[in-house]
Amino acid sequence: MSSIPTPTATTTLEKQRRSLRQQMRRARRALTPAQQRSAAHNLLGQVRHRLWFLKARHVALYLPNDGEIDPSPLIQLCWKMKKRVYLPVLHPIRHNRLWFLPYTPSTRMCRNRFRILEPKLKYHPRRPGWAMDLVMLPLVAFDAAGNRMGMGGGFYDRTFSYKFAEKGIKGARLIGLAHDFQRVGELPVQPWDVPLFGIVTDRAAYLCQR
Repeated sequence: MSSIPTPTATTTLEKQRRSLRQQMRRARRALTPAQQRSAAHNLLGQVRHRLWFLKARHVALYLPNDGEIDPSPLIQLCWKMKKRVYLPVLHPIRHNRLWFLPYTPSTRMCRNRFRILEPKLKYHPRRPGWAMDLVMLPLVAFDAAGNRMGMGGGFYDRTFSYKFAEKGIKGARLIGLAHDFQRVGELPVQPWDVPLFGIVTDRAAYLCQR
């Protein structure tokens, strides 16, 4: 019989997660523009020859914010390879969920409630997360087992919660992108945290074969 976490244990876990999130966000924001450019270039080198990247036709990425590793060189490569690129957009109705909209050099953009740029909804056809081939998403911290800590809003976890269903849709392959220093030995996780297929950083790829 599995034990139920006590309120005290839950509170301690949340304090650990909050502290780690603050620590990693400070470290990301402390990087210089030159360090960010170098990390982005190295990330491209880690991803560009992976089979799961080469085979994907519909690829979701993101525009960096708060010191996140910059996938802009990957976006440029996807366009060059004639892949369809998408960006996450806040769902206008469903709480803390995402849609994905096409992104090209001419896409009309606006800022969402977090002041993050996203494609304008009324100008583009939307695509659900399960219909993507590959989703490369940001994270705040991760471990080698494929566990990811995000910003705390739960947007990606709710969007891809179908992956917990035993006979559900297989859907998109999820790859986290991060600076290598965001890796920790063991990440405190919650039952609703959706695990990743792997994480790629500016120095290495940690694939979990999920």
